[in-house]
Amino acid sequence: MNRIEYRDVSVRYPTARIPTLKEWVVRAAAARPPAADALRDVTFSIAAGEAFGIIGGNGAGKSTLLRVAAGIIPPTNGEAITRGRVAPIIELGTGFEGELSGRENVFFNGALLGRSKKFMKSVVDEIIDFSGIAASIDQPLRTYSTGMVARLAFAIATTIEADIVLLDEVLSVGDAEFRERSEERIRRFHERGATLLLVSHDLTAIERICTRAAWLEKGQLRMLGDATEVVQAYQGLKVPKPHAAPAR
Repeated sequence: MNRIEYRDVSVRYPTARIPTLKEWVVRAAAARPPAADALRDVTFSIAAGEAFGIIGGNGAGKSTLLRVAAGIIPPTNGEAITRGRVAPIIELGTGFEGELSGRENVFFNGALLGRSKKFMKSVVDEIIDFSGIAASIDQPLRTYSTGMVARLAFAIATTIEADIVLLDEVLSVGDAEFRERSEERIRRFHERGATLLLVSHDLTAIERICTRAAWLEKGQLRMLGDATEVVQAYQGLKVPKPHAAPAR
């Protein structure tokens, strides 16, 4: 069974902000507002239990791809299907409230992910312990550093029960010790059968954790295959084979 499927997915963002309805009507009458493709005709699937990596340069569409899988951004064209409960770590601060304490945000974030208060009570101590921010857990989140927020977000997403975990550059925040613990927890989460979709500029981590990977370039799928082969091609160690279109 496939957990995630992208079928000819395209996402187009307006390149200019239109501040008022009146201005939108005026511009629409003249011509469509300019837009840019963040993703263009992307097609591939990720199987249940697979650890899958997404690599590419800045602006390649990697984070957009995760947001589509999470249901945050709908495709402009095509279809994206996600089967199972999702735990996303896509943007620091998403699903958190700055005036609430770290502890309160654990329950708030859990509720947004569809988990019951009873369940969150059963795992809150584990979340706090793993995050390593027990001394500040009852302080307002607005007083936390970016690294502390990242620790808390990662601890919540990888402690609660989920079929799919979406991870966007989580291995690049925190100190070395936390990154090592995070990577080990990702592996254990995967061993329990969860499907992982990981975006990272840490190519070594992609090779260590993922079995397959996709290389995006300017919103298009440049290469899809074995994680090590895709990473090596991206690094220019060998010429990538042309990506064959999937059977219809």
